[in-house]
Amino acid sequence: MGNICGESMITSKLLKNRAGFEENLRKLIGRPILLIELDVFALPCGCSGITANMRGLEVDDLEVFEPQLMALVKEMASSLEVKPTVTFARLVPGSSIVASLNWRALCSRCYPEFARGEGKMPRPDLYLLQFERRK
Repeated sequence: MGNICGESMITSKLLKNRAGFEENLRKLIGRPILLIELDVFALPCGCSGITANMRGLEVDDLEVFEPQLMALVKEMASSLEVKPTVTFARLVPGSSIVASLNWRALCSRCYPEFARGEGKMPRPDLYLLQFERRK
């Protein structure tokens, strides 16, 4: 029935994952990182996934800590039962500041947009951490 605050099982799972991910990022990066909002989403097109709105994370951190970061991402995706096709950081335009980390299970309509891209930065506002190409 939830806890004293009246949280649902889903809410408490999100809160636990948000706090754990933020704490692990801080330990990994070695400075304050804020995960200000954690969302699980479903889009009208059919895509679904997780968005973590961040403060304090930079592209350099992604490059240096990518293997460790991906382990944390996979752990949270598994905990929240999301099987991402693509994991990426959305950057503040014209900067190296990470606005959000995104784990997305792509629908058949959106998949080609990501499949067209090349390299780590297929667009100036995206940094790809993982992309599962269809066979």
